[in-house]
Amino acid sequence: MIEKISVELVPERARYEPTPTPRIGIPTMSYEHLKVATADGIARVTVDRPKANALNRQVVLEIWKCFTELRDAEAVRGVVFTGAGEKFFIAGADIGGLAEYANHHDALGARGRARLGQDTLSLIENLGKPVIAAINGFCLGGGMELALACTLRTAAKSARLGLPEVSLGIIPGYGGTNDWPGSPGPASHASGSSPETTIRPRRPIAWGS
Repeated sequence: MIEKISVELVPERARYEPTPTPRIGIPTMSYEHLKVATADGIARVTVDRPKANALNRQVVLEIWKCFTELRDAEAVRGVVFTGAGEKFFIAGADIGGLAEYANHHDALGARGRARLGQDTLSLIENLGKPVIAAINGFCLGGGMELALACTLRTAAKSARLGLPEVSLGIIPGYGGTNDWPGSPGPASHASGSSPETTIRPRRPIAWGS
C-alpha cells in the first residue's frame, strides 16, 4: 500500500519578502553591493559590485530590499540610482550565475530569479517618489531594464544603452521589451532602432525624448 503524502509549496514571493517594518525616517539597512547615502531628503543608491556592477540574485534582492525601505521612509522624497565608477552603470546579468540554472536544470530557480527582477522593477516604477537613473557608463540588459523602470534617466556622454540579449534570441527577463517602445520614445522605431542596438545618449535627444 502506498502512503499518500501532502507537500506544501512555498510561493516564490515568500523566498525574498522581508518582514513588514513600520514607516521610518532615514533608511538604516546596510548592504554588501549597494551604497546608500541620504541628504536633504534625497537618497543616492549606488550599485557597487566589481568588475562591472553585474546583477546576480543577491544584488537584485538587495535593490528590492533597499527600495522597499526607501518607499517606507517618510524623510526620503526622491532617489538617485547609479553605478560605482565611471565605466559601468550596470552591465547586465552575471552570466556565470545564469549558467548555473542551466547546468543544474533549475527551471524553478530561474523563474524565481525572473520574478524577483520583475517585482523589483514594479516596485521602482510604483515607488510613489521620483527615481532618477544617473547612467554613468554601460547600461545593458538588466541594467537597461532597471533604468527604464525609473521616472527619469540622465546619461553621461560615455554611456551606452541597450538590450543586447535580444540579438542572442533571449527575451529580457524583467520586461524590457515592453518598456523599450515607450522610452526612449516611440520615434525609436521610425529611426530604425531595436532593443538589441546599443545606442549613445545623443540619439534619444535627437528623437525628442
